[in-house]
Amino acid sequence: MRLRYIGESFGFDSLTNGKIYDAEAENEGMYRVIDDSGEDYLYSKDNPAPLDGSSAGGKWELVEE
Repeated sequence: MRLRYIGESFGFDSLTNGKIYDAEAENEGMYRVIDDSGEDYLYSKDNPAPLDGSSAGGKWELVEE
C-alpha cells in the first residue's frame, strides 16, 4: 500500500510532511514503512511520531491499497 504522511516532519531520515511512502500493515496497530532512510521501520497507524517525543507526529492518509 501507499500512505501519505500528514504532520510535522521529523528526523533527518524519518518522515516528511506530504511525502508518500510504501507500507505494509502489521499487527498491533503498526505500519511497516520504508521511510526517508530507505529502510523499513514500524510506525503507529494512529499517530506516527518519534519515540523520544521530540515531535507531535501526525497521521496517515491512504493513497493506494
